[in-house]
Amino acid sequence: MATAFLRSKLTPKYSKCYIKKHSENSRISTVPFRIVIAGTTLLTGLLATDVFAADNAPSSEPQKKISKKSEKRAIQTKDKPAEHVTVMGHLDQARGRIFPGLGAVSYGIDQRQIQATPQGQNASFSQIMLRMPGVVQDSYGEVHVRGEHGGLTYRVNGVLLPEGLNGFGQELDTRIIQSVDLLTGTLPAQFGFRTAGIVDVHTKSGSTLKNNQLSLYGGSYNTFAPSLQLGGSKGRFEYFTTLSMNRNNIGIENPTASFRATHDTTQQEKAFGYFSWKLNDTDRISLLTSASYADFELPNTTGLQPVYQLAGTDWSHPSVQSRFLDDSQTEQNYYAVVSYQHSADKLNLQLSPYFRYGRIDYTPDPARDLIFQGVAEHEVNDFTTGGAQFDLSYDIAPHHTLRAGLLGQYTSERLDTDSLAFPVGDDGQQTSSTPLRLIDNTGNWSVEAGAYLQDEYRITHKLTFNYGIRYDRFASSFGNEGQLSPRANLVWKPFRSTTLHIGYSRFFAPPSPQYVYPSTLARFAGTTNAAANLTDTPTKVETSNYVDAGILQHITPELQITIDAYSKWAHNLTDLGQFGRAVILAPFSYRRGHVYGAEFGSSWRRGPWSLFGNFSFVKTAAREINSAEYQFDPEELSYIRAHAIQLDHQGQYTASAGASYSSKHHLAYIDFLYGYGLRSGFANLEKQPQYDIFNVGYQYTFTRVPLGHDLKVRADIVNLFDKRYQLRDGSGVGIYQAQYGQRRGTYFSLVSDF
Repeated sequence: MATAFLRSKLTPKYSKCYIKKHSENSRISTVPFRIVIAGTTLLTGLLATDVFAADNAPSSEPQKKISKKSEKRAIQTKDKPAEHVTVMGHLDQARGRIFPGLGAVSYGIDQRQIQATPQGQNASFSQIMLRMPGVVQDSYGEVHVRGEHGGLTYRVNGVLLPEGLNGFGQELDTRIIQSVDLLTGTLPAQFGFRTAGIVDVHTKSGSTLKNNQLSLYGGSYNTFAPSLQLGGSKGRFEYFTTLSMNRNNIGIENPTASFRATHDTTQQEKAFGYFSWKLNDTDRISLLTSASYADFELPNTTGLQPVYQLAGTDWSHPSVQSRFLDDSQTEQNYYAVVSYQHSADKLNLQLSPYFRYGRIDYTPDPARDLIFQGVAEHEVNDFTTGGAQFDLSYDIAPHHTLRAGLLGQYTSERLDTDSLAFPVGDDGQQTSSTPLRLIDNTGNWSVEAGAYLQDEYRITHKLTFNYGIRYDRFASSFGNEGQLSPRANLVWKPFRSTTLHIGYSRFFAPPSPQYVYPSTLARFAGTTNAAANLTDTPTKVETSNYVDAGILQHITPELQITIDAYSKWAHNLTDLGQFGRAVILAPFSYRRGHVYGAEFGSSWRRGPWSLFGNFSFVKTAAREINSAEYQFDPEELSYIRAHAIQLDHQGQYTASAGASYSSKHHLAYIDFLYGYGLRSGFANLEKQPQYDIFNVGYQYTFTRVPLGHDLKVRADIVNLFDKRYQLRDGSGVGIYQAQYGQRRGTYFSLVSDF
C-alpha cells in the first residue's frame, strides 16, 4: 500500500547480513544467510565465509527460519551467480555508508507501497511524496516539505542530480523507483545547498529486476500512457532502462470549477537509463542518464472581458473570447552522471562528474494575450550546469568513522524575451492600439562550492554522536557570499525498540541564478508590461539555524510510530513566485523568517495487510520582502514591511492515511489525503478551503498466461466522491492564476511481465 514506511537514518543502512572479506579477527564457519537488496530477498542458504551481522538493520519483518530444503538448494547453487549478487550487495551497502543520514529524520516508501498508491507506477512522483509526513500539495505538481518552497535535493542511487528548472513537468519517473526515502531535519554535514529535504531514490536495476515489462495505461481525460521497462545483467555488467509516453487533457490544474479544463492537452516523453560495470570486487563505474520532453497547453479561464484595444481587431468578433486563448509551453531536461566507486575494508569513496541542460519555452497567443492582458511575451529560459561531487568515508578507529567531501558546480542561465506591449501614459492608460515590440536578452552565472568534514563517534553501542562542519561559497553575476556551518546530531537507543535523536544544523541555501537587471525594467517602462516599481535588489543566500528532536518507537514488530518537532530561524528566507502567464518560477526573499512544526507518522504491516497514518502541523512567519521588489504592489510591500505574514505555501495541517491488501493474485487499497488549504488574498491574510480526497483501486495478477510470466489488470478511481476543491484562487504573494484539484477520474492498466 501507499504507506509511508518509517525508518530512522540514525545509522548507515545494512542488509540482513553483510558479507565481507576474511580478516585476521574473523572466523570461517558455515552459517545460514539471507541477502536482501533494496528490500527484496534475493538468495538464502549456507555460506562458508565471514558474516557480519548488522545490529541496526531497519526491518519490521521477523527473521524466518531457513528450511533444510532451502539449505540444500543453496549448496547446489553455482558459486558464480551467488558471487555476482554478493558483490552487488556489498557495493550498494558500501555506497550507503559514504553518506548516511545520521540523525536526520527519514521516511521511506518501497515498491510494494508504490504499487498501492493511486495509479501505482503511473502516478506522478509528487503523489508518491504526498504519502509521507510533512509534505503539502500545491499546483503545477509541486510539493512543499516542512513549510519550504522548493529547496529539495534529489539523489539517484546515491548520486546527486544537478538542480533543474522550476517547471511543472516532473522528470523523475515513478517507474524507475525501487524505493525512495525523504530525509529532513538537521541534516549531517555532507548535505548542502538545497536542505529542505533530500529525496533519495533507489532505482530498479538489472540484478533486481525480475522481468522486463510492457504497460498500457489510460482512462479519464483521454489519458493514454504506454511504457516499457528493460533490464538485465551479464557478467560484471548490468543495466536498467525505461521509456514512457503520456498524453492527456489534464496537463495543468484547471483554473475553473468546471469538470474539464479548456485547452489543457499535454504530451510528455521520458527516458531513463542506469548502467553499471564492476571492474572488480571493490570498484565500479556507473552511468545515470535521463531525457524528458513535454508539451503543455496552458488552460484558459472562460468569460474574461477584453481590456485593451488592438488595431485591426473587433471585440465583438466571435474569436475574441478568452476560451480561445492558445498559449503553450515546452519543457525539456537532460542530464548525465558518471560515477566511480571504490569500497575497501575501511575506505569507501565515490567521484561523480555530472552535466545537465534544461529549457523552458513559452509561446504566447499574440492577439488575444494583448487584448486580455496587454502583453504577449515569448520567453525562452535555459539552464546549463556542470560539476562534480566527491565523497569518502574511512574507519579511522574502532569507534570513529571519518567522512569528507567536496562539491563544485557552474551554472549558466539565460532568459530571452520577445515582447509585444502597448504604450501607456503617466496615468497608466493605453495611448495607442498599436503594440511596441521589445526584445530583451539577459543572462546570469553562478558558482557553488562546498566542502565538509565530519566524524561519526559511536560513544557506546547505544549512543552515537555525529558532528561536523562544512564551508559553502556562492558566487554569481549578482552576489558573492560564504558561510561556515556546524552540524551536530546525538542519537540514543536506550532500548531495542526505541530511538531518540536531537540535533542542530546551520544551513546555507543559495538562490537560483534568475536575476532580472535594472536595464530590463527600464526597457519596459511606459508600457503595459512595466514593473510595479523600480526597486530591484538581488536575491541573497538564505542562511538559517535549524533544530530538530524526535523519537522512533516500535510498539510491536509490525507497528511503529515516529514523532518529530522542528524549528528554523532564517535570514533572507527564499520563496518562489509566478509573475506572469508563463510558468517560470522566480526567486524572491524575506528579510526574516521563522518556520516551525511537528509530524506524526505510523505504519503497520502484517502478512498481506498494511495500514498507515500521517499527520503534520506547520506554521510560518516572514517579514519584509527584500529582493525582486519590482514584482509586488507598493501597498503590499509596505504592509509586509510592517507586519509578519504567513507564507503562501503554508498548509497548516495535512494528513494522509490508507489501508491495503496485497497477495500473489490480489491487490486492493483505499487511500485518503487531507489538506487544510494554502494561503491566499492580500499579503496571504486569507486561506483556501480545506479538502479531503478518497481514492480506491484493485489489481488482479494472472500467473498462467500463454506469453510472458505474469499479466496484471488494474483499475484506479482517483477522487472517488468527485470532491471539488481549489488549491489556489489566483491571489496571494507570488501567485498568478487559480487552480483546482483533479475531479474524479477512472484509470485502467494492463501490465505484461516478459
